[in-house]
Amino acid sequence: MTPALPRTVRAVDTDQLLDLAQEAAAHSFSQHLPVDWLREHLAAEATHYLFPTLVQRLTHRPAMPMQWRCQQLLTVSTGEQIWGLLDVLPETFDKIPETLDTASEKDIVRRIEQAVTVREWMERTAPGAGA
Repeated sequence: MTPALPRTVRAVDTDQLLDLAQEAAAHSFSQHLPVDWLREHLAAEATHYLFPTLVQRLTHRPAMPMQWRCQQLLTVSTGEQIWGLLDVLPETFDKIPETLDTASEKDIVRRIEQAVTVREWMERTAPGAGA
């Protein structure tokens, strides 16, 4: 039986996000950013947010565990918030404590919808961009 996709936002610190990205890489999930990239670009003391939006089950790879595809709102070292995706095991997501009230969750979802993507941010901030 497939666990129900939670309609909640979870907050994680940078170390927790690095652990989640490492877990996604270890499972060869398709949606994750390289841990080294995250270490280089994330604000060290920031809070980041995960919002599950899709149950990901790879029927062509039956050995692959089911995962939840989460939209993520990342705070980078410039202070900007950018949007990305991260596949997370349901049991891993469930272990992240719920700390946000409904109004905060709605605000974060709104910010996710308005944020530039990781790719757009990288293109804009790359050396020589805009020159």
